[in-house]
Amino acid sequence: MLDLTYDTPKPRTIAGAKQDWELVIGMEVHAQVLSKSKLFSGASTQFGAEPNSNVAFVDAAMPGMLPVINEFCVEQAVRTGLGLKADINLFSAFDRKNYFYPDLPQGYQISQLYHPIVGEGEVLVEMGDGTARTVRIERIHLEQDAGKSIHDMDPSMSFVDLNRTGVALMEIVSRPDIRGPEEAAAYLAKLRQIMRYLGTCNGDMQSGAMRADVNVSICKPGAYEKYQETQDFSFLGTRCEIKNMNSMRFIQQAIEVEAKRQIAIVEGGGEVVQETRLFDPDRQETRSMRSKEEAHDYRYFPDPDLLPLEIEQAWVDDIAANLPELPDAKKARFISDFGLSDYDASVLTADLDSAGYFEQVAQGRDGKMAANWVINELFGRLKKDDRDITESPVTPAQLGQIIDLIASDAISGKIAKDVFEICYTTGREPNEIVETEGMKQVTDTAAIEAAVDEIIAGNPDQVAKAKENPKLAGWFVGQVMKATGGKANPKVVNQLVAQKLEG
Repeated sequence: MLDLTYDTPKPRTIAGAKQDWELVIGMEVHAQVLSKSKLFSGASTQFGAEPNSNVAFVDAAMPGMLPVINEFCVEQAVRTGLGLKADINLFSAFDRKNYFYPDLPQGYQISQLYHPIVGEGEVLVEMGDGTARTVRIERIHLEQDAGKSIHDMDPSMSFVDLNRTGVALMEIVSRPDIRGPEEAAAYLAKLRQIMRYLGTCNGDMQSGAMRADVNVSICKPGAYEKYQETQDFSFLGTRCEIKNMNSMRFIQQAIEVEAKRQIAIVEGGGEVVQETRLFDPDRQETRSMRSKEEAHDYRYFPDPDLLPLEIEQAWVDDIAANLPELPDAKKARFISDFGLSDYDASVLTADLDSAGYFEQVAQGRDGKMAANWVINELFGRLKKDDRDITESPVTPAQLGQIIDLIASDAISGKIAKDVFEICYTTGREPNEIVETEGMKQVTDTAAIEAAVDEIIAGNPDQVAKAKENPKLAGWFVGQVMKATGGKANPKVVNQLVAQKLEG
């Protein structure tokens, strides 16, 4: 079980505000489905391909071309819903959402409004200080992505790349349960983590595989609790949507900026207008993009080219039975099985590759020691070299060898760091490094005692001082380690030094 306190946020004081205000945030996350082909065509979804090279006739809206549903994309949406503890709707249907964009050839988007494929779910968001809050998921629906307009290739023309057109998206819509910028980023990070574990979205925000529309409003203290009791949105302030955010850092900045803007308007006697806005990170401001559309503005109607989806419960059950271990469960198991702290378990389960690496290292070994070496030594070195865990020059088996060498007293912790560095830079096996480089720890008590005696005999003044102040015994330990080239067993050295100085 995870030891978490469920926190109720206190009103936030915004710099420059005349009174306390609470933030209320809801998010619409667009997650690109991890699939080799698009939602309604067999065209490739490969990122970075030559412009307009991954376009089928149906993607380009050629006359007479009809969409055909990609069953795997449906399966991925169901898998995501199950991972978010959500209801799976056995009946769902696609609708046409009508609006014009130059990179939307059909003049409409195939989406789901009335009958989404996934219903209500939840995400447990941990804030890193031992507190956690549950953010409710309202729905997940499938829809096709639009293309991409390119404006910086010619001073007088814009270009359109349709490679992304028709790629399957999952729009994950939250309730307005998020209460601050940090929590918004934590929620998005948790969503990404879960989907990466599930293999349903790679979560790469830089490539646009995961984007968020952030709805921000302000309300007076206590208003949110009234909304929770009644589900009456009138208790919450007028919301503004910040469109197409693809950076967690920018999302936090945008929320702060937008909150200050709304507070200034309200405290100045004005009214916030519901609209869609864009965030400018350079100028640290949001600016109006367009008035906020409602569902009726898009003239939704059932898509006549696609039959409704009727899903069998047995199919859903089969998907559920084959779900991988999810982050919260894995974290709880690491804490229980390996005796890890909440922090260490969080770091190690942050992504599936790191968790898998650690588990191989820790198998049959001291879990805390394994965690320490993976987090502090390996992760620290990889970060310095800007490398991912999948690019680690040190394999789990090699790091396990180093830990075994320490556990068997073959090498000390200090020598182990030297062995790790050689292994990291050369790929050589730790056992072979220790043997050929003469790095084995000296455990012969007689040899160590001789070195201790020599140091003590040669430094009578230090002996006198150490007898008066036992803390100075560390000086002798350091001298012995230096005399033995750092190979003496530190534990034995400390014991012998203490015995000699007491005698």
